Amino acid sequence: MAAIAYSVIATLPDQSTAREYTAWLEDGHVDEVIKHGAHSAMIVRLTDPPTPIQVETRYIFANRQVFDRYISHAAPGLRAEGLRRFPPERGITFERRVGKVV
Repeated sequence: MAAIAYSVIATLPDQSTAREYTAWLEDGHVDEVIKHGAHSAMIVRLTDPPTPIQVETRYIFANRQVFDRYISHAAPGLRAEGLRRFPPERGITFERRVGKVV
């Protein structure tokens, strides 16, 4: 079974919000995703192009079954927490992508 890459790309309105968002990821959110099935993660500040301000968090899951379990059980609560802290009203948007690691 192929490993699954799951990316969340946040588009942020300014540098201050980007720092706040990155700190939140580093201070526990990424660890929660790992606790619920991902075996690794990385946080990437996308720089090309330099605008808009974007942060990509990429998680690797061992296989589709583990990823699907995460999506069904843990993701709804973690997403809700993220939206409480970083709602659209603050000018933040999220995009998610899923793919097979080759």
